Amino acid sequence: MTSVDDEGLRLADEGLRLADEGLRLGAPDVILHQMNTTSPLAQKAAAQAPRSAIMRLPRHAPGMRIGLLGGSFNPAHEGHRLISLIALRRLNLDCIWWLVTPGNPLKQASELVDLPTRLKTSAQIANHPALIISDFESTIGTHFTYDTLRHLTQRCAGVNFVWLMGADNLASFHLWYRWRDIARLMPLAVIDRPGNTLRASHSKAALYLEKYRIEEAQSRMLACAPAPALMFVHGPRSAQSSTALRAQMR
Repeated sequence: MTSVDDEGLRLADEGLRLADEGLRLGAPDVILHQMNTTSPLAQKAAAQAPRSAIMRLPRHAPGMRIGLLGGSFNPAHEGHRLISLIALRRLNLDCIWWLVTPGNPLKQASELVDLPTRLKTSAQIANHPALIISDFESTIGTHFTYDTLRHLTQRCAGVNFVWLMGADNLASFHLWYRWRDIARLMPLAVIDRPGNTLRASHSKAALYLEKYRIEEAQSRMLACAPAPALMFVHGPRSAQSSTALRAQMR
């Protein structure tokens, strides 16, 4: 599988840049064609980008500390909310974006509930002003985490992002597309999950990143640490999983 073509990415970049500028200027209802743009590329983006596509990047500003929790959220559950609240507090984050992916290259598409339903369920579960649901990935058409994070770091200059994952995901992180490059884009915070502590800490990715590990006592500094950086974060744990919930619904 590949990312969207270069022309599509350029249009998405230009459209989202203008939308972001509108947000920074205090115009939350910005529409591209209402803005004074002379660039032919910007005009093309304005003509092609629907209103729904330009508002999907949450508010941000240079200096903000934002956690990113990505996944299919199929379905979202209290475990997602718990690790988000732990990270929010322990890492001293301003907010956390739940990046609800249209699909997952490592999972069967046949079990995937439609995106609007997953977005709605995610919002109901999150239920916190600092936990922000986004379908940004569907806007730019990426299929892999690396492409999404690269796009965000380029689009959101000056924002201190942290990639959040449960310990269960770290155990298989080495199977992800360009996982080493993901680690070079931003710090990684691994939140402990029941039954995965030992397996995650001895995984291929954990052993590779061991030399970049930061002790949990410095958790409030992680967002501003240079990448690669890895931290294990502990707190209350939930045994809930999307896999188990789907099995119960069958």
